[in-house]
Amino acid sequence: MPAADAPGPAGAASLGAGGRINRRVCGEEPVQDVDVLVVDDELKILEMYGKRLGWRGIPVRLAGGADEALAAVEEREPDVVILDVRMPGRDGLEVLAELRRRHPRVQVIMLTGHASVESARKGMELGAFDYLIKPVALEDLLAKVGEAAKAARA
Repeated sequence: MPAADAPGPAGAASLGAGGRINRRVCGEEPVQDVDVLVVDDELKILEMYGKRLGWRGIPVRLAGGADEALAAVEEREPDVVILDVRMPGRDGLEVLAELRRRHPRVQVIMLTGHASVESARKGMELGAFDYLIKPVALEDLLAKVGEAAKAARA
């Protein structure tokens, strides 16, 4: 599946230059002007995060694996990548290492449903912004995306 934009509901946000969100029309304080790429090999999880972030007015691109993710980042560098740790072929830690080498400004939030102290330690050593356990509450993920976006711009 090629990297795709995940739509939000009509009228949920006003779009700024380049299709980035400037402000929410309704609801709580948004994560402002952030470009997010979500990477997961599980289609249902990928779509869920894409829809939920999109509903909050965050422009999201989706990638179903390592190669798609790296191609999407080359095409347009996001502020934040939400990256699954366990994927077939190249896993999230390998993708993280490559992203940090080629795109050091991009902040990477690692997600896993198979927590291990070793993979968390390795991810943080490789430069992950944070490491979260699935399922993560949407509000917690939004907060981390906001923090990571600020760090990407610092």
